[in-house]
Amino acid sequence: MNYKTVFSATAIGLVLAGIGVAEAAKKNEERLIERGRYLVTVGQCNDCHTPGFPQSNGTIPESDWLVGNSVGFQGPWGTTYPANLRKVISAMSEENWLKHARLERRPPMPWFNLAKTSDDDLRAMYRYISNLGVKGEPAPAYAPPGQSVTTPYIEFFPKNLPTQASK
Repeated sequence: MNYKTVFSATAIGLVLAGIGVAEAAKKNEERLIERGRYLVTVGQCNDCHTPGFPQSNGTIPESDWLVGNSVGFQGPWGTTYPANLRKVISAMSEENWLKHARLERRPPMPWFNLAKTSDDDLRAMYRYISNLGVKGEPAPAYAPPGQSVTTPYIEFFPKNLPTQASK
């Protein structure tokens, strides 16, 4: 066997190995995206971050998921709006997302649950949401308590709560 044959066989082997690595990386990325889709679904992110999702029994097309919502949630904290997660994530790296996802938020966002999510699961969510692509407009800005808003909102004002003295 001459050096040209050895070189050619080595080159072919390296190309095939490279193809195998690329295919494995692609399959891993697909698994991450699918895991992210699952987590977004069972984590009920769409209930707030996708307009009309609960009212449609979850039949909103996936291409319209997580675009934020102009229907606010108003309570003693003021009025908050579900963010356009597709825009939020497009503006940050995966590492920044890991930090961002664990920040305290205003109600009714269950940030305390998201903060307990593993890095691997947060990375999967990031990959999935990134894969959806950027769509829509930013959600309206937070309005402090007492500030009127012109958007629709859902009231979160508890009534008739027992006091400590009555317990």
